[in-house]
Amino acid sequence: MLTGLNHITLAVNDLEKSFTFYTELLGFKARAKWKQGAYLSLGDLWLCLSVDESKPSRDYSHIAFSIPQQNFPALSSLLISNDAKVWKENKSEGDSLYFLDPDGHKLEAHVGDLQSRLKSIRLNPYEGLILFNN
Repeated sequence: MLTGLNHITLAVNDLEKSFTFYTELLGFKARAKWKQGAYLSLGDLWLCLSVDESKPSRDYSHIAFSIPQQNFPALSSLLISNDAKVWKENKSEGDSLYFLDPDGHKLEAHVGDLQSRLKSIRLNPYEGLILFNN
């Protein structure tokens, strides 16, 4: 049986540009880099950047990263001042910034966790909501 998330691989057109974005702006730790890719980490997350033709999703699929409330304004300002494109306005519980990486992959910096989201939807249920107690 599965035990958790192992890693995420993102196709990137320009390894150096993406490597800089993830390490210098988002604070990922560089673990390995070679001609066609790089391994980065953020907490327990292992991210692979792989040189390939990048074709980001056009739907709502995205990767959300946790950020403490006290760090949210600084990261938001840093991303905006470095021309990160915002792709969605936040309308959910907790502060969020929805932004694109250099290849157009949809990312989110989010204050909150699953427990805070469940608490929020108990107060303001989604249409057809079913909550499970497990």
